[in-house]
Amino acid sequence: MDASSPCTCFQLRRATRRVSQLYDRHLAPADLSLNAYSILRRSSQPRPLGELADALGMDRTTLTRNLKPLLEAGLLSSAPGEDSRQRQLHITATGKRRLQKAFPLWQQAQQEVETLFGGKRIEDLNHQLEALTQALEQEQPA
Repeated sequence: MDASSPCTCFQLRRATRRVSQLYDRHLAPADLSLNAYSILRRSSQPRPLGELADALGMDRTTLTRNLKPLLEAGLLSSAPGEDSRQRQLHITATGKRRLQKAFPLWQQAQQEVETLFGGKRIEDLNHQLEALTQALEQEQPA
């Protein structure tokens, strides 16, 4: 299969890998990957593991694997939720400081992508990807 593949999944995954590599390069001085940064950004308020997984578009197993280094580094903490079967995740003071350090680096990555692809094209792409995500979520069985 060559680069002109008609496979939507291939095209999305290839573009995602390239964009992730760019963001990872920018976030490296904060000692965060794009995955870790995304998790921390969406953990500003305590929330259950399942809710965080949904917000990130990850399954719980993948999120649990990605949380381990963040919990070990003290960037996130976990506590029992209202229901003892639930875990509430929240960002720690250390995690907030790391996120503050990373935010301008993330902005630089964002700007680089917009410069490379064009601000209007990025805006349109984001709208299209959100619409695709919503359509796919409606298709999934409960």
